This record gives sequence, C-alpha cells and structure tokens, in this order.
Amino acid sequence: MTTLPTHARVIIVGGGIAGCSTAYHLTQLGFTDVLLLEQGKLTSGTTWHAAGLVGQMRPNRTMTRMSQYGISLYAGLEAETGLATGWKQCGSVNVARTPERMQVLHKQAALARSFGVEVQVITPNEAGRLFPVMRTDDLQGAIWIPGDGKANPADLTMSLAKGARNRGARLLEDIEVVGVHTERAGSGARVRGVRVRRGSGAAAQEQDIGCEILVNCAGQWARQFGRLAGVNVPLYSAEHFYVVTGRIEGVHPMLPVMRDPDGFIYYKEEVGGLVMGGFEPVAKPWRMDPIPSTFQFQLLDEDWDQFEPLMTNAIHRTPCLETAEIKMLLNGPESFTPDGNFILGEAPGLQHCYVCCGFNSAGIANSGGAGKLIAEWIVGGAAPMDLWDVDIRRFGPFMANRRLLAERTVETLGLHYAMRWPRQELATARPLRTSPLYDTLAARGAEFGSKNGWERANYFRPQDAATPPHGLGTPGWLPWVQAEMRATREAVALYDQTSFGKLLLQGRDALALLQRVCANEIDVALGRMVYTAVLNARGGFESDCTVMRLGADEFLLVTGSAQPLRDADWIRRQIRADEFVVLNDVSAQWCVLSLMGPNAKALLQRLSPDELAIPFSHTREIDLGLARVRAARMSYVGGPGYELYVPVEVARHVYHALCAAGVDLGLVDAGYYALDALRIEAGRRAWGAELGPDESPHEAGLWAGVQRDKPGFIGREALLARAAAPKAKKLLSFVLDDPAAWVWGGEAIVIEGETVGELSSTGWSLKAGRCIGLGYVRGAAANAVHAGTPVLIDLWGQLKRATAWDDAVGQLKSLP
Repeated sequence: MTTLPTHARVIIVGGGIAGCSTAYHLTQLGFTDVLLLEQGKLTSGTTWHAAGLVGQMRPNRTMTRMSQYGISLYAGLEAETGLATGWKQCGSVNVARTPERMQVLHKQAALARSFGVEVQVITPNEAGRLFPVMRTDDLQGAIWIPGDGKANPADLTMSLAKGARNRGARLLEDIEVVGVHTERAGSGARVRGVRVRRGSGAAAQEQDIGCEILVNCAGQWARQFGRLAGVNVPLYSAEHFYVVTGRIEGVHPMLPVMRDPDGFIYYKEEVGGLVMGGFEPVAKPWRMDPIPSTFQFQLLDEDWDQFEPLMTNAIHRTPCLETAEIKMLLNGPESFTPDGNFILGEAPGLQHCYVCCGFNSAGIANSGGAGKLIAEWIVGGAAPMDLWDVDIRRFGPFMANRRLLAERTVETLGLHYAMRWPRQELATARPLRTSPLYDTLAARGAEFGSKNGWERANYFRPQDAATPPHGLGTPGWLPWVQAEMRATREAVALYDQTSFGKLLLQGRDALALLQRVCANEIDVALGRMVYTAVLNARGGFESDCTVMRLGADEFLLVTGSAQPLRDADWIRRQIRADEFVVLNDVSAQWCVLSLMGPNAKALLQRLSPDELAIPFSHTREIDLGLARVRAARMSYVGGPGYELYVPVEVARHVYHALCAAGVDLGLVDAGYYALDALRIEAGRRAWGAELGPDESPHEAGLWAGVQRDKPGFIGREALLARAAAPKAKKLLSFVLDDPAAWVWGGEAIVIEGETVGELSSTGWSLKAGRCIGLGYVRGAAANAVHAGTPVLIDLWGQLKRATAWDDAVGQLKSLP
C-alpha cells in the first residue's frame, strides 16, 4: 500500500477531467508539489460517460478564448504525453428549424467572427452534404464551425494525468477526503489541510494531510465536499441521456458533430454509428442526497418515457434511427448550476480554497481551459481575466438550498438548447428575495425580473393588458416603458431599488482601508457621497460603488444588486492584520426608493418639513410622512432626483405616502427597463456590462471615479501605465439610423468592413427617438476620435447603419 504524504503544497480533490486539467496546468506553471486525491478511480465519476463534444462558441469573448485554448491543448496533447486522446477536428454543424433560430445563428456567427472563431453560415443543402444522414427539407439554414471537434473523455483525462505526473504531480486513487481543516487568518479563515480515509469498514484508515491550497474539483460531489469546508457550491445532479447505435451507412469517423437545438438534440459519430443525446425541456433531477462516494463507473436506470421527446425529434431529423440498432440508452448523472454557467474561483470567506466544477454537461469542452484559468488564479493570486460569469461569488448563501437547486435544475438543463429570447427570465424558485413592496407593486401591474434572487420590477403594464410575448423585434412592452421614461424626464417616477447591495463598514481603520480599496478620495466631510472605482492590481474595475460617509469611522457602501458578496469578499481580503474594522452586509435592512424627475423635490416637500436643498452627492436624514429616512441626492438615470434609504419596517408607509401626495405631480411607478435605457442615454456605465476586471477607467472613459494624484490606492500604478499607452479598446456610444431597428445587446460592430467589437448595453432613447447603445471597439478604432463615425451593426444577420460617438450624451442633449 502506497504511503500517503503528510503535506503537499496543493491538494486537488477529484480525479475527473477538471481535476486532472488543474494538476496538468499547475505543474506547467511550476507548482510541482501537487497531490490529487480521487475517492474512486480517475474518470469514475461523470467524466467516463460524457459524450465528448468540444465546441468553441461561448456567449462572450473570455469564455470563447478559453474554449479555443482547450481545443489547441487537446490537439497537441498526444504528441506531448504519448497517450491518445481520441481528438478529431471533425467540425460541427448547428441547424435551425425556425426563422427565429436562424436569426440567432446569424448573431452567433457574427459574434464568433468578432471573437476570432472561423464560422460560415450555410444553406440547408450544404448542411446536408456535411451531415448526410440528416433530413434538411424543413430547415432554415445552419452554421458550420470547422475548428470544433470531439474527444474520448477517458483517454483525454488520462493524457492530462500523465502530463501532470511527468512534471512531478502525485495522483492517488481510492482516497476519500472526509474533512477540511482551517485556521483563522486576518478577517477570515484559510485552509490548512484535509483528513482522508482509505479503505472501508473495519479496515478503514484515516490520516491528516496538510496543504497550503485546496482545489475542489469534485464534480457532482462538489456541493457535498464544499460543505465540509463551509463553502457554498450550488450545483445539483440531473439524469442525462443519450443512445448509442450500431453501424449506420453514411456515418464515418470524421462526420461532424451536429446540433439541432430546436429538437433539443445533438449527434456525434462513434464506431461507425451515432451517439444521440440532448437536453429535454423538462429535466429530471437525480434526487440522491448525499451522493454516495461508492457511485463509481455506475449508471442510472433507463427511462424511455423521459427520453421519448428527444427520440421523437431525432427520428424526425435523422430517419435512419427508426431502423438502426439501439445498443443502449445511457443514463448518467451530470451536475448543473442555477444559471447554466460553471463555477470557478477562490471561495469567499475561506482563503486558498478554490473551486472548479459545475460544467453543466460540457466538462470535456470546458475543462481544458478552465483548468488553465484556475491554475493561473492560484499561482497569480488573482483571476487572470474577467471571469465574473463563472465566478463562485456570483452566488449568494441562499443558493445553498437543495429544493431550490433541484427545482432550478429542471429548468436550466432544459434551457441548454431551448430558444432563449432576449431578456427572458428564469422562472423557477421564484419569488424568493422580495422588497416589502412586492405584493403592492405586483397588484399595480409590475412584471418582475430577478437579480441575485431579488425580485425587481422590470416594467409596469396597464391593469387590463396582458404580458407581451417574447420576440426578437420591437418588444410589446416598449410603449409602457416609454411612458415611465417620459415621466422620469418630465414629471416624477418612483423606482423600487431595494435590491441594491449595501455594506456597512465601521471601525477605527475603516477610512484607511477605504483609501486603499477606493480609487477616489474618501476622506470627505460627513454627509458626503463619493462615487468611486474599486480597482484590481491590473487597474481594472473590481467593482464600482457609492460610498456615504455617515460618521468619522462609519461608511455605507452602495453597490450593484449582484455584487455585495463579491465586494465584501474583496474588501475583507484587503484588511491588514493590525487593522480594526467590521464589515456587515445590511442589504436586507434598507429599502431604496428612488424618486426621479423634475417634480421629485416638490413631492418630497409635501411630506417633509425639512430643508431639501441637498447638494448633489450629499445625504442627510429627513422626516418623511411618519417615518425617518435618509435622503441622498444622486441620480443613476441623469437629471434631478433623490434616493431614499428607508428602514424596511416603514417602507410600505413611505411608498403609500408618496403615491398619495404625487398624483397631481404626475407620479408613476417605473421599472428597471426604463432605468437601464435612461442610464445609457445619460452615459452611465454598468458593472458587468461596460465595467469589469479587464476594463480600466481609461478605456471606459470614467475618470470621475478616480482621484489620480491620491497615493496608495490599489491599481494606481497599473492604471497610470495604461493611461500612458495606446488603448487596446475604447467605450463608445452608438445611435441607430433606423428608428424601427431594435437591438438587444451583443450585436457585432463593424467599421470599414472589420468587426471591431460588440454592443454591451442597449435601450430606447427618448431624445433620439430610436435605439442607442454602448460598446467597446478594438484595434485602430480604439485610438481614433469618433464624432458621428459611420458604423454598421449586425442585427440578426442584417447590417444596420449607425453612428459612433465619444460623447453621445452631449450630442443627444443638443437635440430639440
């Protein structure tokens, strides 16, 4: 029996493709004291039964770059290790049955070209020549991606494992990790080791192994293992099906991967036959909790009733399946996350504990790149690029609820191939987090969306109006949102923004900490508000927030709805051992009612005896009706207005008092669609859209949140260096020429025949009477002056004329 070590610099838990890829890349970066522990055998969890499809197209530039790297890794791995991977660059064909799906494929193709992926839009006949066993008479078209391919999951994993071993890593099987040891570290805790068990029953032996870094690559066991360390890893397993056929005439080893998302199905060649699987619209969670550690190289029972919708669609698309030999219906569990993106990063609250899991049945395609990213994160001490879409900190503690995860998994698996309409909201496990006004707003016609679990009114429909259907053109809710926007600009509108993140920082060293964390000057008078960038060491936006100084050593930080966990984790990591500060998330203790428009002050004055001539970016407590609230002169939508910070227990009273007093002043309820459109018109940037870890104030044109001559703030030197160099990209505003063209965001931007970027945010402009947007351009366009530059926007495959502006806000203000 192999003697176990007593210490390793890095311990990886899980010997599937994610764990082996992480070990491979850590050793490649020079971390050779790596110990991988697998409770069974390598690949014995879910990797061994994966379909092995490997595609490049992802929703954004960062994830696409990750997938492209994975393909290049897989293509060269056999030459490095001598072990076959089964990699074949056979290409892939994605087909469209409906005109709407074809429009989406056109958009995906335009984005793929922008991201550097070779892609062609092809006809149904061309698709049929590439995949000759397919019926094409009912297709609208397809896209062909020649660089995609397939691999053998088990062989690929073993090749990665050999590469890691060749550079010094130790990979041990039949070792179950049953405990995690931690210790206090500054304002939180950090990993110091694990407890492992070898053997079972009376023969079982347990031992502690110390480590500096722990990586959770436990696949569908990652949630259970995370709980051992107090880390929330929200994923849940579902039954996932595919059939394997005997040999079929016309099927050959280089047959492309084919996806028919309107039929919820995919195909690949295997031994002269087909593997056909898919993502049924209503999934079947695997309600096994906990999943036993002994579930190795095992499958679940066949369920032809569950698989029937996929089989019916497959027989329609490939009639050869009606007579083909079906060797087996494989039912293997796969883990899925609440939003369909995988989970990566350092766990909040536990230093040196990293997570790499939750691949939503795409682990083979994603693990090559994900292993590289998490290894770079570990070695570098920070995310190597903007990984917010997959960052573990996007999930709050409420996402640990197992019933919630099971219900959401039914939906998220089904949405893999379902038609995803613009601004379509997830529907399961809602409503959950609500403002005290939720029921009141619902009764007034609010249509809600969800952000970080919070229910937020998107818009208000008239009482006799039905909810408009989803579509790709001009939305049915536009007239109602325009009315809300007009009230904001011409009268007064009331927005419930309770979902704002609110962090209360107190203590002797609170100011010193914020002066390092924030790029703007925070040492201001009591009652002042400061909008500030929060930068990383690369000079990019780790966040942006508004800081209210409530006392000498007391500050309220107001951040985006999705960001409080991320921001709190970032701030706590900057606290020095000798500093005394306390940081609390008080988001749920305060409602925020934003009263916006030229009549806002008059309305407040009717309900408050206090002087309301509050200077912009100042705050003070006032009487309002029977309540005591904090009024802040701040406006995300541009123009006059107040944000009212209201204790939750009096929010209902304040809301009804405002509504009663504002009738003759034109007060209306308004939602986030109007707010978003107005902030774009006002040139306001949004974190997660225009701002992120890869974007600096220099590229974003947002120096208002930076005090350049303030010494000592994080990222200052990197920011000044970036400001002195040519821009790699620049944020511009865009105004469409055609008032009938409706853009949703993500459309490719073309200048002089070259795709230079994509729209990050879009909305309707009352001033322009058409759609406007924000977006980054790259290359030569990033260092040019734009004052009406002619551009083309690729809208569902049609090029629409627009103009690009460095200062569209000034241009729009000049309009009558």
